[in-house]
Amino acid sequence: MVKLLLTAVIGVLVLLNPLANIANAADIIFTAPPREKHAAGVKIYEPIAKHLSKLINKKVVYLHPSNWLTYQRDMRDGKYDIVFDGPHFASWRMAHLGHDMLVKLPGKLGFILVKPKSETTINNLNDLIGKRICGISMPNLSTLSILAAYPNPVRQPVIVGVKGGMKGVAKALAKNKCQAYVFRDKFYMKKLKPEVKQNLEIIYKSNPLPNQAITASNRISPADKKAIVHSLTLGKGVDASKGLLKRFGGKARAFIKASNEEYKGHNLLLEGVIFGW
Repeated sequence: MVKLLLTAVIGVLVLLNPLANIANAADIIFTAPPREKHAAGVKIYEPIAKHLSKLINKKVVYLHPSNWLTYQRDMRDGKYDIVFDGPHFASWRMAHLGHDMLVKLPGKLGFILVKPKSETTINNLNDLIGKRICGISMPNLSTLSILAAYPNPVRQPVIVGVKGGMKGVAKALAKNKCQAYVFRDKFYMKKLKPEVKQNLEIIYKSNPLPNQAITASNRISPADKKAIVHSLTLGKGVDASKGLLKRFGGKARAFIKASNEEYKGHNLLLEGVIFGW
């Protein structure tokens, strides 16, 4: 019943999406999650699409998903040829759609679960079963990485979805909305003020994952994939991707080469969950 309802909702959203049919069947579709509004997405990703068009001599079109439901639906249907997103999505495409990893951002993605020291009855993960955890709404990797520590679906915390990224989680912490909070480790270490951290306790750390990556479908030839990797790591593609690097790469100056092997298995963070995967 849940999946039928999701399918119906997604169908309506696609019909209402004015961008759903802008690309021709022969075009190569490049996309990324709808983490920004349309204009911001175009500013970040359109330069990459234009560069790739020249590089592989095929029309590459950037398609901005209107929402997460249409994004996951079109991904499942194999409508995207080149995609930039998190390791769990990239791994899922590799496992189910035959995508190959091309390049990734340097560094690892790690997440921590913290609780206020004033929450004296909470000392470990089990103490949070049935309690509120504030984090970015799923299927964001941060919250999924923590929820993966609760394999029993009837013995899990209540996830309170927060908007505004890690800053939004910090605001929820300031308002004492939950018993625990999910942060990216680097945000926790570098962005939270010492006077805030001194009143918090880390109760769980996720296993580090490879960073966000760009994958390509089998519509992209091996030769073109090789050219894309070279361009985005050492060639003119570095300049074309500067908006993306500024948004997601921290101090990274360019992408680095990624391998299929390092992304194997991370799709399990998505498998069998209520989002329709």
